[in-house]
Amino acid sequence: MTGVILAGGRARRMNGCDKGLILLANRPLVEWTLAVLKPQVATVLINANRNVTRYSAYGFPVVTDEMANFAGPLAGMLSAMTAAKTEWILTMPCDAPHSPANLGQRLARAIETEQATLAVATLGHQRQPLHALLPTTLAANLREYLASGERRVVDWYARQRVAWVDFSDQPAAFINLNTADELRHLERFTTAK
Repeated sequence: MTGVILAGGRARRMNGCDKGLILLANRPLVEWTLAVLKPQVATVLINANRNVTRYSAYGFPVVTDEMANFAGPLAGMLSAMTAAKTEWILTMPCDAPHSPANLGQRLARAIETEQATLAVATLGHQRQPLHALLPTTLAANLREYLASGERRVVDWYARQRVAWVDFSDQPAAFINLNTADELRHLERFTTAK
């Protein structure tokens, strides 16, 4: 599978900062995500719509959205599906620095066990839609959905056979950083690795 870091957002609640490049314990958030994702996958893609040169410096291909104007995470997923050379992509948002180290393994097992089309992490009843394992064969389906003007990730998932995988045993894995206050709060409990 190909690991995909979703770093293509507009980050309105972070004053428009490129979240993947924001520092947590003196390391850009993208580095935290890479550290968790790389051991789980054969290769990595970074989805980014700005600062492409800085993301390219990490040595992995950077794919921009096919759609203009920051069309949301599904646009990043579509670009990754199109660029990936594997049958599956494992997605993680760049703003969840403690994502599960066994995400891919557990999602893949659930797809097989439940005969699902794709798998998505949950924390109890709270869905974590950007922590997902998706087949690249869904690219045409996703492109059609986006072309209709739809953007909501969970609404697209509702059209698929989804295995929802509970990670309640790892509640801290889904702490994501949407605001400067959340970043300051997490900074107090995080040390550089």
